[in-house]
Amino acid sequence: MVGIKDEGSRVTSPECIGIILDGNRRWAKAKGLPTLEGHTRGYEKVRDIMVWAKEAGVSFVVAYAFSTENWNRAPEEVSYLMSLFKKTLAEMLKDLKKDGYRVRCVGDLSRFSPELQELMRAAEGKTRENPGPTLVLALSYGGRKEILQAVERISEVGKTGLTEADFSSYLWTKDIPDPDLIIRTGGEKRLSGFLTWQSVYSELFFIDTYLPDFSKSEFQAILAEFASRERRMGK
Repeated sequence: MVGIKDEGSRVTSPECIGIILDGNRRWAKAKGLPTLEGHTRGYEKVRDIMVWAKEAGVSFVVAYAFSTENWNRAPEEVSYLMSLFKKTLAEMLKDLKKDGYRVRCVGDLSRFSPELQELMRAAEGKTRENPGPTLVLALSYGGRKEILQAVERISEVGKTGLTEADFSSYLWTKDIPDPDLIIRTGGEKRLSGFLTWQSVYSELFFIDTYLPDFSKSEFQAILAEFASRERRMGK
């Protein structure tokens, strides 16, 4: 099913989906719950999304889980998110291996603790041979930061005359397809530095639903609308 094309340039099933995980704190506030509970419910939803993606024949899901700007949040919230990442990655190692998913972590990972970095490497290594789909966790990620780092690396090696493919090979997301579509939950209508280079031809879907309430029916409706769009790619 992945990337199946019919007439013209219409694609009936995306190969890669990006999703901006937004609305956890506002969901918790609306429910009268602690902010931190919203984050827990939101990251549980990522597991559901992977199940739906697998059923739909999607090969990659890139989840924007923590941006470079998120480090500026209140220390107690950042500390909780780090603990949540540890817990989630440890649990994912069991679930992802059992369900056949792969995991990749991309971003400025050097900012995380050595323990958390080791968990990320373990999650990648122990799921590398799984058949997929692949969950790509964008952590301490920012599109401009990614591009600047790529430019620095290219300058260091003295490479010139680059093609777009050459440049892409220096990005954190090398070997990951550009997203066919990007979903943002939570009502905001911007990309907030998500996949700045890679999103130039992505179909965009902004929905009001907060992440913890995002449903399978909404996901399927987005895929159905995506299948109805003709992607001209500037032609």
